[in-house]
Amino acid sequence: MAEPKRSRRSFLNYVLGGGLLGWIGSVIYPVASYLRPPAEAGGDVASVKWGPEGDFRPGTSAIVKFGRKPVLLVRLEDGEFRALSATCTHLDCTVQFRSDQRDIWCACHNGVYDLRGQNVSGPPPRPLGPYAVNIVDGDVVIARLEA
Repeated sequence: MAEPKRSRRSFLNYVLGGGLLGWIGSVIYPVASYLRPPAEAGGDVASVKWGPEGDFRPGTSAIVKFGRKPVLLVRLEDGEFRALSATCTHLDCTVQFRSDQRDIWCACHNGVYDLRGQNVSGPPPRPLGPYAVNIVDGDVVIARLEA
């Protein structure tokens, strides 16, 4: 038995159908890639080295990236270090150290914390989470507190 010969119409339908599927894929793939969030690296860290102890003057502060979370590192006037979560417990705004007031302040809704991270005034419902600060070979190292 002889196979039936393909017509031009069926060939054109095959080519145009393949082109249409290719075009749909070229539209859907970038949209799906845009909507899928990228993988975040460095999410679960145990400690972070800030730098040399001598580079951090008393009465100053710095925001340190601790994995995906910011940490507020403060060096008090007496040289003691404190590290607290830099995320306000009210609406997750970033807090800042005010050296003239000797407190930690959230500019979003005027929330105030003391230097131990306890909420003093404003809308924050909970204290800031503490971190451990150690000096290792002259470098300031921030670490999670052991539970």
